[in-house]
Amino acid sequence: MDKFLKAYKDLDVLKVFSIKHWTEKTFSFSCIRPKHLRFRSGEFVMIGLENGEKPILRAYSIASPSWDEKLEFYSIKVDSGPLTSRLQNLIEGDEILLRPKPVGTLVLDALLPGKRLILFSTGTGIAPFVSVIRDPETYEKFDEVIITQTCRYKKELDYGRSILDGINKDAIVRDLVANKLKLISTTTREQSAYNGRMTDWLRNGHFEVETGQKLSFDFDRVMICGSLDMLNEHKKICEVIGMKEGANSSPGHYVIEKAFVG
Repeated sequence: MDKFLKAYKDLDVLKVFSIKHWTEKTFSFSCIRPKHLRFRSGEFVMIGLENGEKPILRAYSIASPSWDEKLEFYSIKVDSGPLTSRLQNLIEGDEILLRPKPVGTLVLDALLPGKRLILFSTGTGIAPFVSVIRDPETYEKFDEVIITQTCRYKKELDYGRSILDGINKDAIVRDLVANKLKLISTTTREQSAYNGRMTDWLRNGHFEVETGQKLSFDFDRVMICGSLDMLNEHKKICEVIGMKEGANSSPGHYVIEKAFVG
């Protein structure tokens, strides 16, 4: 490892201190955060593992908020994936590599001021948003925060729900959030309390019924994270009502993270 790090001086070595497998296809793990690492809630970093002479590194959203002393990541399992096929076998005490240069557009700085923040996600796309919903700045800037996650099966919603449970059990964070935060979890293949894709909800009026107001150019600001098709569908819905895509250099009404869709 020492010889390896001399060749890659921009990488940190982090020790994994906890790991949890949520489903056969998803897991999360946490590492001690380097003291020199500073990031904005919603950003991503490159993490990976040694692989001979060259490391395997991939972009991963940081699921923990910017004030946390740990770094948490939420990942899918892909048996054929060069990195995830190995990450899914991590155990406590193992080490991963981190390039401590956080970047990304799923941040509050990339959005114009608004009243309601809506975070649309599918699958592991919820990762950057569970960072955002635990950041005090989010509730300073918005009167209401709605986070949605759509998965195929109910079990795949457990990670997001566990984060909300943690917020409700933490006296400090709970008081900060008060009644501003709402999680809407839907499934597409298994019958549950809420079924259907959020894009369909937005079109058929179900979103308005559940949240009290339809998506609004004047009122809402939006973050979107999921598959390419999901991103494109949500973008069209946002742009039909006049919303413009934002960036760090030019804040807008909605943002996506292009790094995850090529």
